[in-house]
Amino acid sequence: MCLLDCVRQWDEQAILCEATSHRDTGNPLRAYGRLGSACGIEYAAQAMAMHGALMAESAAARGHTPQRPGAGYLVSVRGVILHVDRLDDRPENLVVEARRLSGDSGTVLYAFTIRAAAVVLLEGRAAVVLDAASHMSK
Repeated sequence: MCLLDCVRQWDEQAILCEATSHRDTGNPLRAYGRLGSACGIEYAAQAMAMHGALMAESAAARGHTPQRPGAGYLVSVRGVILHVDRLDDRPENLVVEARRLSGDSGTVLYAFTIRAAAVVLLEGRAAVVLDAASHMSK
């Protein structure tokens, strides 16, 4: 399930994506005829995953040992503020921003914000464990 339509821009610290799927009545996250704002966490998680993939691809292009990014697992969200009840009633595209706050080869901490036009819909922080299976065996 890919909820994001495009990457508008990215660098080593952040990614900015756009989505229209919040208006799709067939969106798999919809329940009871609506898309609740907490579903925005999944949009943010997909932006974080895309950021990780782009970072790995960039490293490979610069001649670093190419590594296929391992599966990332969203292990916690903190400080989440839902400014609205739902996402599907917004006619504007969603703008999903994820900004890397810190991290290493095993974990990454991101801050995320989802907007429609100039209105912040939700925001928070998320911790991601990278390639958890290999870290568990150590």
